[in-house]
Amino acid sequence: MRRALVERSLRDVHARLVRVREELSVLDEQLVVFNDAADEARIRSLVSETPLAGHDYSDAQRTADAANHERASLLASIGELERRQDELLGRLVAGSR
Repeated sequence: MRRALVERSLRDVHARLVRVREELSVLDEQLVVFNDAADEARIRSLVSETPLAGHDYSDAQRTADAANHERASLLASIGELERRQDELLGRLVAGSR
């Protein structure tokens, strides 16, 4: 790959990596709220033993589970982008020799 192309690819990967890390940061803050809400709904469900409380708990837990799944997806994306960045840096260093 030409040096200019590698540098452009490296900039693109870096920009995507920054965006995904920002998304992860926001999601981590949201996860605290979602997990707390699910815990509170679980306790209310156990105490009240009503179908409505059980439904509220199920909804809150589904939301928390979806957010946790998205977090895992973002972490996988970060790992993939970091590997790509390392590969491009390796090409850049090898090309300068």
